Amino acid sequence: MSRHDVERVAGQPTVAEPTGGPAIGVAAAQPNRVGPITAGAVVLLEACWLVAALPGAALVSDLGGMVVAGWVTVACAGVARRHPARLRRFWTLLAVTMALAALGRAIWTVQRLVGGDLPHTPLVGLVFTAGIISGTAALLSSPSAPRTAVRRARTLLDGVIVALALVPMGWVLVFRGVAAAELADPARTLGLLYPMFDLMQLTILVAVCGPARPMWRPMSVLAASLSLRVVADVVYVSQVARGDYVAGHPIDLCWPLSYLLIGLATRNRPPPDCDGTDDTAESPLPPWWRVALPYLPVGGAIIAVVLARRPTGQTPHLVFVTMMALLAALAVRQGLAANENLRLVARLRRLAYGDQLTGLPNRLLFNRRLRLALRDRRPVAVLLLDLDGFKQVNDRFGHATGDTLLTGLAARMRAAVGGDGTIARLGGDEFAVLVDGDGPVSPERLAERLLDALRPSDGEEDVGVHPSASIGIAEYGPQHASHTDLLRDADIAMYAAKAAGKSAYRTCTPALRESAVSRAELIADLRRAVDEEQLHLEFQPIVDLATGAVRSAEALVRWRHPRLGMLPPARFLPLAEETGLILPIDRWVIHEACRAAATWRGRAPEATVAVNIAAAHLRRPDLIATVTAATSAAGLAPRALTLELTESALIEGTDAVLERLHQLRELGIRIAIDDFGTGYSSLSYLHRIPATELKIDRSFVARLGTDDDRAYATVEMVTRLAGAFDLAVVAEGVETERQHEAVAAIGCPRGQGYLYGRPDGAAMVGQNRP
Repeated sequence: MSRHDVERVAGQPTVAEPTGGPAIGVAAAQPNRVGPITAGAVVLLEACWLVAALPGAALVSDLGGMVVAGWVTVACAGVARRHPARLRRFWTLLAVTMALAALGRAIWTVQRLVGGDLPHTPLVGLVFTAGIISGTAALLSSPSAPRTAVRRARTLLDGVIVALALVPMGWVLVFRGVAAAELADPARTLGLLYPMFDLMQLTILVAVCGPARPMWRPMSVLAASLSLRVVADVVYVSQVARGDYVAGHPIDLCWPLSYLLIGLATRNRPPPDCDGTDDTAESPLPPWWRVALPYLPVGGAIIAVVLARRPTGQTPHLVFVTMMALLAALAVRQGLAANENLRLVARLRRLAYGDQLTGLPNRLLFNRRLRLALRDRRPVAVLLLDLDGFKQVNDRFGHATGDTLLTGLAARMRAAVGGDGTIARLGGDEFAVLVDGDGPVSPERLAERLLDALRPSDGEEDVGVHPSASIGIAEYGPQHASHTDLLRDADIAMYAAKAAGKSAYRTCTPALRESAVSRAELIADLRRAVDEEQLHLEFQPIVDLATGAVRSAEALVRWRHPRLGMLPPARFLPLAEETGLILPIDRWVIHEACRAAATWRGRAPEATVAVNIAAAHLRRPDLIATVTAATSAAGLAPRALTLELTESALIEGTDAVLERLHQLRELGIRIAIDDFGTGYSSLSYLHRIPATELKIDRSFVARLGTDDDRAYATVEMVTRLAGAFDLAVVAEGVETERQHEAVAAIGCPRGQGYLYGRPDGAAMVGQNRP
């Protein structure tokens, strides 16, 4: 038994698939080569001695095992001092295991020399058992081993199940048909357990070796050591059972060789993540064989029990006891698995129905509770809350700050709602509250409490990271066919609150609902307008105030709606900008305007065409390609096209936008600043923007027909400013002769307005003014 003890103890090398940490200088420095060279020489000498069957082979075998085991003990203890903390316990327990191996071998040797027979004594068995315990503890303390006590117990049971299942199979394969099959000697019977414990620890070694990370090299070496001892123990037990074993047999070489492998494993560096800080790897699902590992040998054990039955129908006592223990281990293992499954189900339920950031119920759980309330026909109301300006918080301070802010705001809202409703986070910065319509607190009162809770304190206002909120309220009624209708109405009311100035609440009314439905229908129709050729262009002339000749024409888009008739731009262009439909509309307008300008160049060679460009299109890098493609397709010179841009679009532009404008100017495209005077009117931008003309907003021109001296002075100042920057000036909105005379007297070279012509088809461009 000492023989197996020595080998068994050596088999404790555990998987070391540690989870993180810097490689402390254990293997970083050059390791001492004297120890492994000496141990290797001892193993080689022993191999030669045993194979040659020289005298004293048994003593050489015993001494060789003790020397190698002693060196491995020192090596493991040294590594334990130098390795990171997460590996220290593993190597320390492995050093204890190897020390017990050396001690067991020494006791075995002394008792064999004194008694002259294989000393399967209680003392040797006690040392052997201690080595089994310390080796198994080493496996279960490796950094890749399970962290919880339940999972460690389950891993241990996996090894025990495999070990117990091996006993009936070993009985049939090793003892059946042997002369000593009666096994009156308990030591011979207990010898059957040697391979059982080997496979138990090998099973644990496989179990703690998770598939999440690459295999650590020492783990492979230790697994090889343990596998070598499995083979040695099987051969040893088989020979002992038949009475063929003699101390000093060549099989004895396997045990010191297995110790040597353990010693070599200590000379590897710890894995780079052995401090447990690496949480980047997502643990994959274990392979099917890993899940079935503890159960596969059970089938073989059942067959072995049938084969082990004696002719009298009796089952050997050891096999019977082992099977009872196996059933008990399986029952405990299944109990642990069932308990873990229950905890997993609870965790999955929390993940499925809870918001991981704030701890509030999520959209799925909120919708479920809302549907349940509607199914029970309970009067309910929904408050939909959206944080105002939260995107700016993320953009300015980062998402980590945004998450912290969301967590704090969620706690405030939870406290404000209390037991008067169920609050949930629907996603992003959107929250919802489900309120019982028969409750003591009205939805409006609850909305006021929420707004008060979200109102920033003085310190938070100084920091500038506290957004306000807009709340929409919808109460369930006959007009709602399902919970989605109720949520839609709350959403409508919430956007109405935003439009009212934010940090407010609104209740959905039939008028709000009808307006939102009409708006949604108009957006849906607008998506089809370009493809179905419902858009068309009209052109308003821009004339030379001195001669009345048409110098340009501004393209104005109109929409022939199949149901609502002709719609002006103010009716649908804001919707187009909100939904992104402005981009295909802009492209269509540019191409159509260039084609129209090519038709009037014969009668008005100097007349150009002006097209309004949305801010969203200005920020797109394909704007230049769109413009050049349109002018080339129409055969229009680039200088005949003017792009009109609002001041706000230019002010919001980045350096990339300014560079794009410079490229357009280099191509010959003209650039006009539209509605000048109503936006930022930054003089610094006049220096940077490559504009060619200014268009004075109609609000200033309209006051020229009165006795408003300030309006006159404003138009005059803008005209002189444009002259200083070498920009052409166009006065917009000229509708009366008095306004015409005023802008002409000021010195504006060009004008645009109803006085010079209303928007009309391209065929009218180039005609004299009315």
